[in-house]
Amino acid sequence: MNKLSIFTALAVTAVTHGQASAQTTPNRDKLEEIVVTSSRVPMPLREIGTSVSVITQEEITQLGFTSLYDVLRTQPGVAVSNPGGPGGVTSMSIRGENGYRTLMLLDGIDISDTTSPQIGPRVEQLLSSGVQRVEILRGPQGLMYGAGAGGVVNITTLAPTEGLGGQLSAEGGRYGTSQLAGNVSGGNDTVDFNLSAADYQTDGFNTRTDDSVLRDDDGYENTTVHGRFGWNASDNLRLGLSIHDIDAKNDYDNCFNTVDFSRTDNCKDKYELQAWRVQGDYEIGRFDHQLFYSDSDTDKDLYADGVSFFKPKGGLERGGYLGSFTGNEALKLVYGVDLESESLNDGTYDTDRDQEGYYLEYQGGFNQSLYVTAGARYDDNEDFGTHTSYRVSGAYLIDLSGGELKLKGTYGTGFRAPSLYEIAYNGGDFASPPALGTQLSEEKSEGYDLGLSWSNASGLYLEAVYFDQTVNDEIFFDPIDFSGYLQSNGDTKSTGVELVAQAPLLDTLSLNSNYTYNDTENVDSSNRVFRPKQLANLGLTWQPLADRLVLALFVRMARDAKGIDGENLDNYEVVALTASFNLVKGLDVYGRVENLLDEDYEEVPGFKTSGAAAYAGLRYTF
Repeated sequence: MNKLSIFTALAVTAVTHGQASAQTTPNRDKLEEIVVTSSRVPMPLREIGTSVSVITQEEITQLGFTSLYDVLRTQPGVAVSNPGGPGGVTSMSIRGENGYRTLMLLDGIDISDTTSPQIGPRVEQLLSSGVQRVEILRGPQGLMYGAGAGGVVNITTLAPTEGLGGQLSAEGGRYGTSQLAGNVSGGNDTVDFNLSAADYQTDGFNTRTDDSVLRDDDGYENTTVHGRFGWNASDNLRLGLSIHDIDAKNDYDNCFNTVDFSRTDNCKDKYELQAWRVQGDYEIGRFDHQLFYSDSDTDKDLYADGVSFFKPKGGLERGGYLGSFTGNEALKLVYGVDLESESLNDGTYDTDRDQEGYYLEYQGGFNQSLYVTAGARYDDNEDFGTHTSYRVSGAYLIDLSGGELKLKGTYGTGFRAPSLYEIAYNGGDFASPPALGTQLSEEKSEGYDLGLSWSNASGLYLEAVYFDQTVNDEIFFDPIDFSGYLQSNGDTKSTGVELVAQAPLLDTLSLNSNYTYNDTENVDSSNRVFRPKQLANLGLTWQPLADRLVLALFVRMARDAKGIDGENLDNYEVVALTASFNLVKGLDVYGRVENLLDEDYEEVPGFKTSGAAAYAGLRYTF
């Protein structure tokens, strides 16, 4: 039996046992869970036709991974390529799309790095500490979040609580790794706050396989602070402030000396993010109003042999209005305005651009079984003019076999304007023919998915989704002459299937598993690089001893990915084991072993991955 068959057999067996244990498990119907990411307003999962994954704080704690991208890659449709461990520039794709087509929000703040060539989130710089919840919206979502969003990752940090409380933790392990983290929260009916901080350090390992001279460990340091503050000014008005600060340093290999431009493996990347958001929420009758403004500033400094050679700065400001009107079950409107300004200054290029967006979505429910949405968005980009995006979705529910069957579907469009860097590079001194002077146009995207899910009050949840999406006129860097940015003439495609099974096997044992088959193609029908055709995750959690002891086993599989030259990349299966034990009230001891079976593999050719590594720590909650 091959390893994929083992995954399938485990999932089928788990679902069968989950049905048998349904009588003894408390009510927790997944479709009743409230999400906000689908349409930017709270909605139960049962009413949405889009595909949304949810990661809770409990799941983040059980996984134990310090890097948030390791948490995200446990979800259906999410692939991650990490070159060399913590801090290495990491790409994340949803359903095969490039990471820069993914919008990442941190407490509502767009944290895209405008200094990067194609403006995307620096996912490798995000720690899981201090994160309370993540929602992942899969597929082209230009309507609600801006025309360039091919998927949305919505991260929420720890929310304020009433009274005074918090948590402190300390852990350490292989590669000289340590993390100190904590949060304190408090509040009453009028004001509330939460402050969280984490300091992570690791010596790392020699990441590149061709570093045969220096052979140094490539370490990483990250200090992250989150803050959330709220004031209930009246019964109808709440004012809020969120702040985030990330200060990180990463050692890496293969840069060029500033004196004679020879290669060196003594390289360092410093990264700083300062971001904040203020908003006001006002409810009156059938109307909800929200005004918001956010600012995100990125500063980077790259060193070769101790000498700084590149110091780009970028900024992203967003402000606007989000409103909704509820008439009755069959009539709800969500509408708003987004104003955006992005800037880049890297010493060679100093440029900025504005964009305005206006959107309206109709939501209707009929007989508590049929739910539909239909909306449009109008964007006006300073450089590329106007564009209209659309999205329609539907969900239909049927009582079936003691649970609820949901049939769902969605269709959406979007566009991505060429980035500031892409435009500036093609018009600058570093470009050459054929890219020199090439006038890039916007990319256009569209996609749909069709799916069904079934759930019951015991916690058993099954889902199957088929997706199909394309990007027209994709922009890419010239891989042959390195002349600059070129544009394809045709469609890049991504089609596939996502399967999800979550089941309570026993009162104390539960399963969380998913499988993704993703077939991606470039315009010339070749495979898109670093996209595994098959992804799978299997998690088993056991909570004996009245929940004092929690044991969890996680298996992650990736197969059939291609490299830049069409070569086959490593297939791999990685196992992690975690454990947590409550010593006394409020005090837990915990540990985990990552890559338990010491799998030897590369996600990116030429870059090593971590061997088996054990970590242990203490966590005190007050």
